[in-house]
Amino acid sequence: MKKLIAILLALVMVLAMAACSDATEEKKPADKTETQEPAKTYTDEEINAKSEGVMTWEEYMAAELEAEVVVECYVQGHQSWWDGKVTVYAEDISGGYFMYELACEEADAEKLVPGTKIRVTGYKAEWEGEVEIIDATFEFVDDGITYVAQAQDVTALLGTEELIEKQNMLVAFNGVTIKDISYKNDEPGDDIYVTVTYEEADYSFCVERYLTDPETELYKAFAELQAGDVVNIEGFAYWYQGINTHITAVSVA
Repeated sequence: MKKLIAILLALVMVLAMAACSDATEEKKPADKTETQEPAKTYTDEEINAKSEGVMTWEEYMAAELEAEVVVECYVQGHQSWWDGKVTVYAEDISGGYFMYELACEEADAEKLVPGTKIRVTGYKAEWEGEVEIIDATFEFVDDGITYVAQAQDVTALLGTEELIEKQNMLVAFNGVTIKDISYKNDEPGDDIYVTVTYEEADYSFCVERYLTDPETELYKAFAELQAGDVVNIEGFAYWYQGINTHITAVSVA
């Protein structure tokens, strides 16, 4: 009799363990495999495609000064909106564009995020070597294509005539040495003038307060840097009597 009871108890324990195991299995969350659509990529030809009547970058650069120009390009950054105008840095695959005080509503300025495609109509001008578009208007081009440029390392072009071909593009200068840092009108909060040295030659760069204001990490970073620091710099290859990069990023090399 005792043997029978022992067998029955053992059987009950086995069944209980099986039930517990089943319950545990039921509580396991189902395997979920999250799938994300890969970011769409475009060919250089698709990015550089122009609407009818729109100039290529080469045609724009070949146009006479004061001529009316129509270009399509992709916003890479812009300065602060003010009084119905905004100054925009833009690119396509071929080259860079600088639109000075582009007519713009404040609500539209907020939509000018990097990658946004716009069509600009204005006049080609030059000031102290900077080729730009002035007295211009724009419209958004909603063809589904966006383009955010990567900074091109053009350090080796410093001091060469070839550097001007990168004008207004997002570029990088790596391993340059800070020689001097000063504020416009000696007023912290205004533009920061940065002199860098590369291969014994000096170059004047700028932290443009309307592009990277005093509250940005970039602006604050220059308070921690000093003469002799070797740095990597990114920015838009603006021109003022030579390269005068508008800095957008800096890091100690």
